[in-house]
Amino acid sequence: MLLQHLMPQSAILAQHLVIAAGACDVRALGGSFADETNDTITQILDSAQRYARNHLVALNRAGDTHGCTLIDGRVKTPEGHRAAWNAFVEGGWLLLDAPTDLGGAGLSNALAIAVQELFDAACPAFGMMPVPQRSSARLLHAYGDEATKAEWLPQLMSGAWGATICISEPDAGSDVRRIRTRAVPMDNGRWSITGEKCWISFGDQDLTDRIGHFMLAQSDAGISLFLVPNWLECPAQRNAITIRRIEEKMGLHLSPTCALGFEGAEATLIGEEGRGLQQLFVMITNMRLATGVQGAGIAASAYQTARRYADERRQGGHEPTPVAIAEHADIQSLLLGMAARLETLRGLNFAVANHADIARSSPDAVARKRAADLNGWLLPIVKTLGGEVAFDNASDAIQILGGAGYTREWPVEQALRDARVLTVFEGTTGMQAQDLLLRRLLKGGESFQAFIKVASIDADHCPPLRACLNILSATAQRLADPALQRRDLETAATPFLHLAILSAQGWAAARLARQEGEPAEAKHLIAAADYFLSDLASRTEAAAQAVLPDATRLSRFGDLL
Repeated sequence: MLLQHLMPQSAILAQHLVIAAGACDVRALGGSFADETNDTITQILDSAQRYARNHLVALNRAGDTHGCTLIDGRVKTPEGHRAAWNAFVEGGWLLLDAPTDLGGAGLSNALAIAVQELFDAACPAFGMMPVPQRSSARLLHAYGDEATKAEWLPQLMSGAWGATICISEPDAGSDVRRIRTRAVPMDNGRWSITGEKCWISFGDQDLTDRIGHFMLAQSDAGISLFLVPNWLECPAQRNAITIRRIEEKMGLHLSPTCALGFEGAEATLIGEEGRGLQQLFVMITNMRLATGVQGAGIAASAYQTARRYADERRQGGHEPTPVAIAEHADIQSLLLGMAARLETLRGLNFAVANHADIARSSPDAVARKRAADLNGWLLPIVKTLGGEVAFDNASDAIQILGGAGYTREWPVEQALRDARVLTVFEGTTGMQAQDLLLRRLLKGGESFQAFIKVASIDADHCPPLRACLNILSATAQRLADPALQRRDLETAATPFLHLAILSAQGWAAARLARQEGEPAEAKHLIAAADYFLSDLASRTEAAAQAVLPDATRLSRFGDLL
């Protein structure tokens, strides 16, 4: 059974940071990465935990209850949001992993997402504003011209200005080939943007002085990337952008999801015309990892609530005095499952973060390529897994709390609502599945081989993981059969993604289970990992059976659609 008390999440995250895949390689890069001593990590995470407790817990409840409103064409955030944002900015939280030449601390991506998880656990919707800011700063750093970087990067990093990502359109959704928003060059060297965009998180807000929309639009050369500010500085006036509405959503009410109309709005081209989607992936990649982290935050909060309730709620037993429900076998099984899902997700999140730093910063070209290939495999996995773990843990928490969990008196019903969208935005599960199968596996296979190689090292000490990888490899070989049609592969994609997820979690669990030492946090992680590994082989076999049960399965049932 897991430990009989709840440990601070900051302590568990600190333990993850020390042992995560790639952590030693990141520290070996030197510079500011080498400054991340155990004491430094503990201090930063403890400080983040205090900020979350003091500013985000109450905001989470208020934001869910009241949400945002549209008044006189502008979004108004609820009371308390501005104070939390100002404290966030003053605390320097945007600058943790920002490059030192931009005024940042230059610390690791892994430490930054550990901080983000603590914030997401307290208020999942709050982080949906700073994540695009951090991501857009990386995008501008990579592709912006010098004038645009000089104007925007200091303001984004300081938190004075905000940023969004604008891809989806009412008739296009995530199908970028059907984007109709049009960009036309102007005489002054700028561009004029006309079209409709939707599903824009924090598409408008009253927390920053200016907002930059990073947008895909059609130009004569193809899909291009533009920066469209909501406010023009010369002459000082609002850009031609209209907030059509704030969407009424199931959850994440603190985050205003806006539909925006661009009516000849002035814009700046970012990077090379016609290569907008390829360039925007710098931002999309960061935001997909952030989804996995957001899922871990929600899952951790749900687990903590359920564990605390199970320790305090007394019912049943064979003695005159009822026992805590944590003593019942079915509750123990639920809690262990919640912990196992959460800790393996965390292990993968930190592995992706570390290898992102290696891919960006290593002086060794081979190491950079190896890290990038590995993340090509893991990113669709952590993006999907984050949403599934968040939802499953919230659902199990409601089960443990019983009728109380279904009421708004407890936070787990909100967690369930907030979690549901995580497998939808930043690319649905089906999109992640097809990316993993059609591009990462069948189109070259470098990413798949990078994962098999690194996971096999840990499988030498973990028979369940070895069996799992063998099944994954055999299934991948079946999918490479040239006789399979495209529709067969599309049918198999999502089941294969879930098989790949199990394999990746098994890798994370094998690493967690091999820890040494006596810290309570290590014992907690070992118990969670051992529980995950205990039935990994049987679950992997079942998942593999679902990948290609019958190539004609859909066609046989087509008349029912």
